[in-house]
Formats: sequence, structure tokens, C-alpha cells
Amino acid sequence: MKFVPDCQKADAEAAALKPGEVLLLENLRFYAEEEGKPRGLADDASEEEKKAAKAAVKSSQKEFVKKLASYADCYINDAFGTAHRAHGSTALIAEYFPNDKMFGYLMEGEIKAIDNVLKNAQRPLTAIIGGSKVSSKLAVLKNLVGKVDNLIIGGGMGYTFIKAQGGKIGDSLHEDELIPDALEILATAKEKGVNVSLSVATVAGQSFDNDTPRQIFPTNNIPDGWEGMDASDESLANWKEIILASKTVLWNGPVGVFELPNFAKGTLQIAKDLAEATEKGAYTLVGGGDSVAAVTRMGYADKVSYVSTGGGAMLEAIEGKILPGIAAIRDE
Repeated sequence: MKFVPDCQKADAEAAALKPGEVLLLENLRFYAEEEGKPRGLADDASEEEKKAAKAAVKSSQKEFVKKLASYADCYINDAFGTAHRAHGSTALIAEYFPNDKMFGYLMEGEIKAIDNVLKNAQRPLTAIIGGSKVSSKLAVLKNLVGKVDNLIIGGGMGYTFIKAQGGKIGDSLHEDELIPDALEILATAKEKGVNVSLSVATVAGQSFDNDTPRQIFPTNNIPDGWEGMDASDESLANWKEIILASKTVLWNGPVGVFELPNFAKGTLQIAKDLAEATEKGAYTLVGGGDSVAAVTRMGYADKVSYVSTGGGAMLEAIEGKILPGIAAIRDE
């Protein structure tokens, strides 16, 4: 394996390669042309200056990509983690290889896994969506609510849905401005016959700290001074029943404050349930940093059907977006 310290100056090294040798280029992102965005603009730059800088980068981006393409006879994209970015090496370079472009094995596996959930799912299909904020998963929820049979909403985002229905959530994380969206999602689910399952009881703490006092409250009746931090055993039992009755399960996002050990139980239990569901024949797809960390910590990474390598890319895929890195290979 040989290394070139400048991705734009590798002609001689590429030409000298012998069978069996690999040439590794220095990080493409040292060049603004890879992202297609100007850098180094002053904070007080005018709109005209920003437009001119962007146009200059876009103009030179074609030459940047052309140089990269000149080093090779075929193009293989195996980086699902960057497939959602319309960058030079993910979306533009494929044009130079109209008959010699393809997915790598990892990309192929990721695409098949997502298709197994969104296009070819065996039913019942369940999506478990967690995380801290509705705003970060709003497009995901709106896309999935018309496709799944069961939608489990956990983590901090669940409290916005509880409050939207008139519940008292104490000091729990929520987004008042997204209450109308939460109500819309619930209404759509009811119209389409989708079962939405929220936490019925919550492990709450008095502060965002691992050693804070803990107490369990009904999720719709959390006193002031307490904030929801994890799903209770009762909630987890409900969710386990749904998961084990499903033929396909998608999981993205923790159902509690996973980074604090005393509030990680719920997320780790979901990982355990998915492993059990997989053993019983269900297809299970896990994606997102904390979800992947949970199945890995529990030793279940090889006991679910597929663990996605791309957080942002997977999120955009389950939002229903066409990923530029995939579209470039498929000529979409």
C-alpha cells in the first residue's frame, strides 16, 4: 500500500502502480472542492461575496473531480456513511465512469437492509424511534407513520407527544413548537390504523445526573421538579410484546439517557428484545450511534439482522430521501 500526501498530485504514483498494489490518497476534505463549499470567508462578508466565493468553488470543483477520476479505470463507492452528502467523491465523480461504477459490498448490504424495511418488509412492521428531540426525527416519523404497523416512540421525544395529549410531564425535555406536528402524526396514525406506543410510566430524576434520585411516575403525570430519564419496566414490557410479535423491526435512537449508566436500562433492554426477535425469525435493522452502541455493549451486534454503519445516511434514507451517493451509481 502506498500513500500520496496530496490527492490532487498523484499522477505519477497512480501510473506506477503494479498489480496487487493500493494507492491511498490523503483526505479529500482538505480541499473545499470536495464539499463544494467556500471556506475562510470573513464573518462580515456580504451576500455578494458569499455568492462569488461559492461560484468559484463550484467552478473549480469539476476540475478537482476530473483529476481524481483520472487515477482510475473504475469507481466503487463503499462509504454508506457519506452517501447522503452531495460531494465530489460521492455524487459527481461517478459521471466519469458511466459503464464502470458500482457499489462496494458494504454499500450493497446497507441498501438491501433499508429496502428490507421500507420496500420489502414482512409484516407486522414495527419502527422504534428514540432520541432526545422530535425535531431531529420529525421527517422520519412523518414518513414511517404511513408505512408501519406499530410505531414505538421513546426517549426525550416521547414527552412532546405526551404533553400534546394533555399529559403533565414535569421538567422533562420537550418541544412546545412541535406539539402541532405531534398531534398531526398521532392523527395520521389513527387514520391509517397504526398503533402508536408511548412510554406509559417513566423513570424520572431530579437533575440530569447519573446519581440523581430516581422515582417512577406515570408518563402523563410527572411532578414538577422531576424529568423523564428512562423507560420503566412496564413500558418495556409493552414494547417487548410488540417487538416479539413483529416480523420486521427498525430501531433508531435510545429510549432513555443512554450515556448515564443508571438510565441506560431501557435502551439495553430494547437491544436484548431485538436479539430475541431475530432469533425467532424477525428481520431487525439497527442504526444510529446509541442504538448501535447498545447492541454492541450487550454483545448482540451479530444477533440482529443488520447493524447500519451510517447514522446520518440511514436517517435520511428512512426519511424517504434519495441519497446522492446511491443515486450517482444508479443514474437516478
